[in-house]
Parts: sequence; C-alpha cells; structure tokens
Amino acid sequence: MVRVLPDRTGPDKVFDYLWPETVADPAALIGTRVRVDLHGRRVGGWVVGVAPSGTPEAPETSALKSVARVSGLGPTAEVIALAEWAALRWSGRLSQFLTAASPTRSVRALSGPRYSGAAPEPTSPAASRLLEAGGGVLRLPPSFDPLPAVLSSLRCGPSLVVVPGVDDAAILAARIRRAGATVAHLPDQWSEARAGVDVVIGTRTAVWSSIPRLGSILVLDEHDERLQAERSPTWHAREVAIERGARLGVPVLLISPVPTVEAVEGRRLEHPPAERERRGWPEVVVDDRGDVEPWRRSLLGSALIADLRDPSRTVVCVMNVTGRARRLACRGCSSVVRCEVCEAAVSIADGGGLSCPSCGHLRPEVCASCGASSFANLRPGVRRLREEIEAAANRAAVAIEGSDPGRAVLAAGATAVFVGTEAVLHRVTTADTVAFLDIDAEILAPRFRAGAQALGLIARGARLAGGVGDGGRLILQTNSPDHPVIRAVSGTDPSVALEADRAVRSQLGLPPFGAIARVSGADAERITTELPSHVVAATTDAGVVIRAADHEALASALAGVERGSGLRIAVDPQR
Repeated sequence: MVRVLPDRTGPDKVFDYLWPETVADPAALIGTRVRVDLHGRRVGGWVVGVAPSGTPEAPETSALKSVARVSGLGPTAEVIALAEWAALRWSGRLSQFLTAASPTRSVRALSGPRYSGAAPEPTSPAASRLLEAGGGVLRLPPSFDPLPAVLSSLRCGPSLVVVPGVDDAAILAARIRRAGATVAHLPDQWSEARAGVDVVIGTRTAVWSSIPRLGSILVLDEHDERLQAERSPTWHAREVAIERGARLGVPVLLISPVPTVEAVEGRRLEHPPAERERRGWPEVVVDDRGDVEPWRRSLLGSALIADLRDPSRTVVCVMNVTGRARRLACRGCSSVVRCEVCEAAVSIADGGGLSCPSCGHLRPEVCASCGASSFANLRPGVRRLREEIEAAANRAAVAIEGSDPGRAVLAAGATAVFVGTEAVLHRVTTADTVAFLDIDAEILAPRFRAGAQALGLIARGARLAGGVGDGGRLILQTNSPDHPVIRAVSGTDPSVALEADRAVRSQLGLPPFGAIARVSGADAERITTELPSHVVAATTDAGVVIRAADHEALASALAGVERGSGLRIAVDPQR
C-alpha cells in the first residue's frame, strides 16, 4: 500500500492506494509520480509513504483502489522532507513545493553517475577557506568572476549552484564544462542531476533538485530578488539552501557584492582587500541635486549630460516610472497639480490633458490655482525622459518600459543610449555609463527592505558598467547624499549600508530578527480573530500584516488559520 499526495488545489490530503503488482517495489521509490483515480477523475500525485499490507497501520486493502499509472521518477525522500519544512515555513501546500522539485517531463529511468573526479583550476582561496570552515558569506565586487568559487566547491564533492538569472546559469554551466567538470543544467537535465554529476546548476528551483551526493551548496547573488518566488508561497532559495545544508551537514556559501542582513547574520563574512574591491566597482559619481528647486530642474544633471554628449559611450538611464509624467508642478505658482475630485497627484495623459490615476478624472492642462498652462515634471516617465535625453544628447535613444522575456536582449550599437525602468538593466548587454536618475525613489520607498533592494539595483547597474579599470561609470542623482546606501556605494564599502540596515531591523524586530507576513484577500480581516496572542496583527491598505518573534511562532500561528479560497499569505514579502 502506498500513500499518495494528489497534485491539486486545496489543503494537502494524503490518500491510500494499492501499488501495482507488476511494478517494482516502491519502498525505494518515495517521490514517484503517479496517476490515481480521485473523486471520479484522474489526477497526478506523488508517493509520499509506503506501508506493507497486513501491518497494524494499514487499512483493509479490499477497499482500496490501485494506482492507475506510474508516470516516472520524482523528488527523493530527502527533498520531500525539506519540502514539508518549507510548506510550514512559508505557509504553503506541500504539493506546490513538490511541483518545483519534480522534472518538467516524465523520467522513467536513470543513466549511471558521471563524476569526473577532476579538480580544475583556478580556485578561490577565500571561497575555499569559507567552505572548509563550514560555509559563510563571500562579498565580491559586481564585476567578480564566480567560476573560481564554483571550482573551489568541487574540493568538497558534488556541488549545487543556484543563480538568479536563466542566462547566467547557462553561461556559467558552459564555462564549468569547459573547465573539465560534468554539469547538469536544470530544469532540462533533471535526470542527469538525479543520476549524479559534479555540478548541478540552475535558477531558484534548482535548490529542490534531487541529488544522490552533495558536498556543498553555492548561492550566487544572494541579494537578488529573483531568488524569491513572487507568488504565494513566497519561498526564498537562499533560505532553502541554508536549511538543506544544515540537514545534510554540508557547507553553504552565499556570494554577493552587497550581502543582505539575512545572509550575514550569524555567519562568517569575508571580502577582498579594499583596493581590490574598489577596482571591481565602476567610478561612482554622486550628483547632489538638493540645491536645485524641483520645479525648475530637469532630471538630466550635468554629469549625465556630459556622458550623453560623448558619442563613444553607451549610456543607460534608469527611472522606474513609465509613461510621460507621474507628478507635475505649475511653473507659475509652484504648486503640485492635484485632482479636483480626489486630491491625488495627476499626470499628463498620452492623448493630452491631466489624468488622475486614482479616480480616472480627466481635465484640460490648466492649473486650478492660478490658471497657468505650463508645468514642470517633478517625476517624468520613461517616454518623456527619452525626449529630453534625445534633445540633450543629439542622438536617438531607445525606451524600455517593462521586461519581456520573449524579446531579444539589446546590445550596444549605433544608438547606444537606453532609457527605461530597471528592466533595462536586464535587457542591455554592455554599457559604459549607468545612471540612476532618481535613486531617492528607491532608497526612500515606504518598505523596510528599500535600502537593501536599492543597493541590489545599484550593484546590477555597476556590473553592467564594469570596473573602474574598464572605464565604467555609475551616476547616482540624489537629494540624499548622506544616506547610508549612497555612502556605501560612493565609498565602495557595502558594510556601511549593511550595518545601518541591521541596526534598524534589530531595533524594530524585523527579519531576520523577527518574522512578518502579509495576508490579503476577501477574508484577510477575518483571520485576525483566529490568531493566537503571541503574534501581532494590523490592518493596512495592502492587507493584514502579521508579526511574530520568529518564523517558528509565525508558522504555528498561520497553521491554525482556516484558509479561504481568496486568501493569499506572503511570508517575508519582498515588497
């Protein structure tokens, strides 16, 4: 008799079925994917337990149905146990995690293991020290090469490498193969990873890969938001890797140019000497805009205009505002233009007129206070910025307002000027100058991770621009030059921002010094009456925010909540 967890929506529930006599003994095949008949329809599922017939815990087998079909291999027992922990940690369903841990297509059999036994060079002395010490955090500048750290991990045995980006994983996998090690690139080579290779590599779901032998786990760019699932359950690959390493007793190495508080807390941190680390960052120009009246200035500062007018430089301008304008001030009376109906700030509509994004009210482009018809953009959108950039640079610019995985990555060419939201940092392959036109909107955002997220965004821009020796330049236009993030980047010392962030989180009991979840949906307010006294709940515009002393307390509180169909729980949400 086998116990099967169906792959379906709703609460997890295990059902008992008979194992087909014509199929091999399932005792060694926990995690096998099967098809079973359930409530009049056939559904997929996983074998999560086995009980021999006739044992006291086994039910009467005559009342049981047989497994309809064996689909193929699935996650190992070790991964299933890890998924059970994650389902509690992030208040999700076990089936959601087993889906992430399963191959994308049926795998019926495995080939033999392919361990090369190679010890390729070059290795990283710092990575080797941390791995020998049981793991830790390695801070490397944005233009660092991750290959030596990966090759160092092979000294510990087969390695699991998790990276944020699909392209990054493919490129690094090819380089590891050229170095002489065997590689399984997930998700396409799930069966090779299950059989056994030197290095298993992939994006965040690779952390769930079934591996027969594991000597170390590496997480590259642990600060990157792509390592966390956007949909509920909002699990984070870094946290899963740390837990998996602890369960298996293998070292976990977290690598980042700007380590997060979550990664550093309680772990050993190493970084290169200051001068070497500085060479891995571009030249940083902090353009203090605080002495210019906002309604009389452009978002194009003098430092940026100088690079825009240099035809030999590829320039990327980042502004996380789409459209033409999001905030306006009257040039006559200097007042911020607001909606006559709901008092919200208005923007210029594409077809003309002043449009309210809150209530949809549209009116002519006339100031309600003084009657003037000339306005300044306090926060222009990407399309309006492109027009200003083209006028200032005297060359064409490409506007990029959103990410589109189906579109080709843009390479530097004759145009060589790009303006867009942060998606432009993932769509352009090379640049000489990366300018953040309003970095204050990121570092001063109303969320507790704003500083860390802004630092990660800046690090991505710094990687695109390259090191100072390659002529890379990073321009930060700000009204807050004394902010810890700005000081950390300008001084090439990420610890400045890290320590400031740590102090605030520790004082306020925010992760990793506490646990937080956001509950949204029609029944969000209902659950406040079902929570135990050891957690605190508050109703906000975004839903109900629940705080607890640690993740264990939060998980136990959420486990007792009755789930509704429209309820979404995001544990440790990024935003």
